[in-house]
Amino acid sequence: MNALNESFLSGAQSDVLRLITAGSVDDGKSTLIGRLLYDSKGVFADQLEAISRAKYKRVAEGEIDFALLTDGLEAEREQGITIDVAYRYFSTPTRKFIVADAPGHEQYTRNMVTGASTAEVAVILIDATRVENGVLLAQTRRHSTIAKLLGIRHIVVAVNKMDLVDWDQNRFEQIRASYAALADHLGIAQFHILPLSALNGDNVVAPSENAPWYRGPTLLAWLEGLDVSHDRTAQPLRFPVQWVLRHGGDQAEDFRGYAGRVVSGSVRVGDDVTVQPSGQRAVVASIRLLDERRELALAGDSVVIVLDRDIDVSRGDVIAATASPASVAREFSAEVCWLDQQPLNPLRKYLLKQGTRLTHAKVQRVLTRRNVLELELEQEQGEPDTLAMNEIGTIALQTRESLAYDRYDTCPGTGAFILIDAVTHQTAAAGMLR
Repeated sequence: MNALNESFLSGAQSDVLRLITAGSVDDGKSTLIGRLLYDSKGVFADQLEAISRAKYKRVAEGEIDFALLTDGLEAEREQGITIDVAYRYFSTPTRKFIVADAPGHEQYTRNMVTGASTAEVAVILIDATRVENGVLLAQTRRHSTIAKLLGIRHIVVAVNKMDLVDWDQNRFEQIRASYAALADHLGIAQFHILPLSALNGDNVVAPSENAPWYRGPTLLAWLEGLDVSHDRTAQPLRFPVQWVLRHGGDQAEDFRGYAGRVVSGSVRVGDDVTVQPSGQRAVVASIRLLDERRELALAGDSVVIVLDRDIDVSRGDVIAATASPASVAREFSAEVCWLDQQPLNPLRKYLLKQGTRLTHAKVQRVLTRRNVLELELEQEQGEPDTLAMNEIGTIALQTRESLAYDRYDTCPGTGAFILIDAVTHQTAAAGMLR
């Protein structure tokens, strides 16, 4: 991690909001992020000078092509599309942001999945000029489905290019009604929707005078006011052990601590905890961060936990709250998005990485395939089938070692995993334990 990123992330993790922009091709995702960066003073002068000289600009002379602030690949600038997920960082006096710009093309669905896997907010863009009679584009439906599958609880729908439809309130209300029907079908409990123009900056950072009928907050104001701290701490304690720390083993005061990151919940000195999958119990004797002793650690904190007695704890184990332990199993079903160009093959050997645990896994069969356009699960018939790149389906898995896990919708930190091809070492799939 470079010095800039280290400086950016050195503050409290609770002040950092992770979001992803999604939607169809040419909805203006890259332009919106560029506008956010520019209006929040998150762009350096040399960056502006560099994009002003770019040969692939798609705006009038003298104007800023904000999309070039995120589309950094030569192929992206040449074709005017986003191919890979671009991450950008900016901050306001209120909080810090990590923004992932996801590609809109169907063939890059896997890129959107990886970008959304750590996001707390999804900004779904809709081009107001391309929605006739309230019919949403296929990729809008697909990305909304993936956001729901990945458990993103906060969704804001940004109806972009409203300036090109003369800020027509009726067009906006048609889109609101169509997306509300989609959200109801997907089980999205709530969403916020607003009209904006990413290119001109209306309702992005500053309120717009062109839409007096909209009285809600701007996009940035909504993001600044969003409270996601409860999402992280309301879940039970899960602490995957990354490293066992020891020193002075020949001394009377031997030290044994377990380093890792609290992925959910909180832990306090004196808490009764269980090491999983072994099931051994202990009490938290101390919590340390470098030379500092703490009484409490929250989700997102990277700390060292010391227990009151020596028990067998290794990398990959999970320290969990005794009152709310994780499930332990070797066989389970999971929903996966296949990422590899090599299709799923139940005869191939795969490695499963969940948190800090790495173990061998066997795909027993494909149970269902998800038709993302029709938003339905389709039952697989006959012999074990396969999944091609970008396809989403439910599979039956068996692992060599027992895993401590939760349902993904309950605790993403221990409900997510990746499959790795044991021969090519390519990341084959991203999965959610169900």
